[in-house]
Amino acid sequence: MVYWLMANPKAGEEGSRGADFWREHLETAGISSIRDCNLEDTAWTSEVEPDDVVLAAGGDGSVNAAAGFCVDSGATLAVLPSGTANDFARNLGLPDDPQQICDLVATGKTRMVDVAVATQGRFLNVAHIGLGTLPVRESSGQAKRFLGRFSYGAALLQKLAAYRGFHGVIETDKGRMTGRWLTIAISSGAFFGGGTEIPEASAGDGQLDVIAVRPRSLFQLLWAFLLVRLSHSSPKRSSTVVQLKSPVVRVTTRSSKTITMDGEIAGKTPLTVKCRPACLRVICDNLVTTGQ
Repeated sequence: MVYWLMANPKAGEEGSRGADFWREHLETAGISSIRDCNLEDTAWTSEVEPDDVVLAAGGDGSVNAAAGFCVDSGATLAVLPSGTANDFARNLGLPDDPQQICDLVATGKTRMVDVAVATQGRFLNVAHIGLGTLPVRESSGQAKRFLGRFSYGAALLQKLAAYRGFHGVIETDKGRMTGRWLTIAISSGAFFGGGTEIPEASAGDGQLDVIAVRPRSLFQLLWAFLLVRLSHSSPKRSSTVVQLKSPVVRVTTRSSKTITMDGEIAGKTPLTVKCRPACLRVICDNLVTTGQ
């Protein structure tokens, strides 16, 4: 059994949680047979066995890449949160203390989670179309260092006043909705955007959650956000926000729109996403289900 330590030196605050940082905690937890690896040279992936553990020390982009290796090989994914948002780690209910995380890795406790699959790629957290793609496309590295996960919201607010949305069609197993949208988010888990909670969701429920927001005034948007945040329940359908659940989602737009997945630019619309249930084994005690 091998522990593959894949650390992103650029993740988080100046790479403060790099390979050396995590190796020390892992060894304290009694974990040996640790091998360093990275995303720039992926030759090591051909050596990964089903009983191995891939330790992803980085942000959601790094975790996404590591998850792909695990799905393909059958290996187990262990998340060592080291990025700006760390949304997938929230789905796993991981402790804040690094040593406690490594102690959990040593226990070998696992759960199965879903992965969202599309032509443009696969994701663990969220795919965005519209305003939600702007933090990825325009947030500077300096902003992320100074503002952390709040840089996502800062980038959105800078553009909100000038953004008028786009025409799109959302199709699920329950029907279709046509309209003008400010942003459409398709999530496989219960969190996105640096901790934004999706009501009544889990990374292991076999469903995709669609959060679609219509163009409205800043006051209306903030009011809708607060109602959802305070009630911890799905808005279902309202004049501002729509939440839908489906194992398959297709979005088509009148003009081509950029798609981002787990913080990376993935391609252009149209977008068809399918939930591949319980296909990824992860280290954790219990998956988080919001709204319970």
